[in-house]
Amino acid sequence: MSAVAAVPAPMTDERDLAIPFDRLVRTELRKTYDTRASRWLLIAIAAITPIVIGVLVVALAPKELTFNKLVDFSSTPEKLLLPALGILSVTSEWSQRTGLVTFTLVPRRRRVLLAKCVAVLALGIAATAVMFAACAVGNVLGATLRAGNGSWSFGLSGFGGITLVMLIGLMEGTAFGMALLVTPAAVVVFYVLPNVWSAVFSTVPGLKSAEAWVDLSQATGNFYNDKMTGTGMLQLLVAFAIWVAVPGVIGVWRVGRTEVKSS
Repeated sequence: MSAVAAVPAPMTDERDLAIPFDRLVRTELRKTYDTRASRWLLIAIAAITPIVIGVLVVALAPKELTFNKLVDFSSTPEKLLLPALGILSVTSEWSQRTGLVTFTLVPRRRRVLLAKCVAVLALGIAATAVMFAACAVGNVLGATLRAGNGSWSFGLSGFGGITLVMLIGLMEGTAFGMALLVTPAAVVVFYVLPNVWSAVFSTVPGLKSAEAWVDLSQATGNFYNDKMTGTGMLQLLVAFAIWVAVPGVIGVWRVGRTEVKSS
C-alpha cells in the first residue's frame, strides 16, 4: 500500500500582490485634485505666478525688470502655498475618510507615505518649473513693452537653490500634516509656529546668535542671494532636522499607529 504524498499548499508572496509603486504615485497624484480644497489650491498655485508677473511688469521700474527680480517676487507666494499641498495630501486621508480604503488596499502605510512624498515633490518641481517659465516670459515682455533691463543673470545654482527651497517647504508641510493628521491644526501650526519661533529667537538677546541655526526660513535664505557657505549648509541641516525630520519621524509613527475610522 503506497502512501499518498502530501502536497504543500501554494503560498503567495505578499510582494507578488503588492501594488506597483509607480501606480501608487499616480494614485496619490490624482488624489491631490480629488477634493475641492486641494483642487482650488492647485488652481491658486497655477494662477498666482502669472498674476504676480503681470503686476510686476507693469509696476516695477524698467531698470528693475530682470529675471532675477521676477523670480524673487514670484517665488514668495509659491513658497507660501506649496506646503499646504503637502499638508492636504496627508490629512485628507482622515478628513475625507479615504484612509480606510487606502490602507486596506496597501497595508504597508510607510509605502503609502513614500508615494505621497514622491507625488507632492513631483508637483513641487512642476510648479517651480512653471514659475521659472512665467518669469522668463515676463522678462521678455518687460524688455519688449517697457524697455526693461532684461538681464538674465541667474545661474544654474540659482535655479537649483530656489527649487530646493520650494521642495524643503513642501517636505515641511507634509511632515506637519503627518504629525497632526488634522487639516486645520496642521495649517495653523505650520504657518504660526515658525513665525512665533522666529520672533522669540530674534528678540531675546541670549537667543539671537542661535537664530540662524533654528529658523528654517533664514537658513534657506542664502539660496536667494547665492551666498551659501559651509557654515550656512550646516545651519540648514540643523534647521531641517528641527522643522522637517523631527515632525516627519513623529508623523510616520502616528500614521502607523492611528486607527482609521470609516465614520
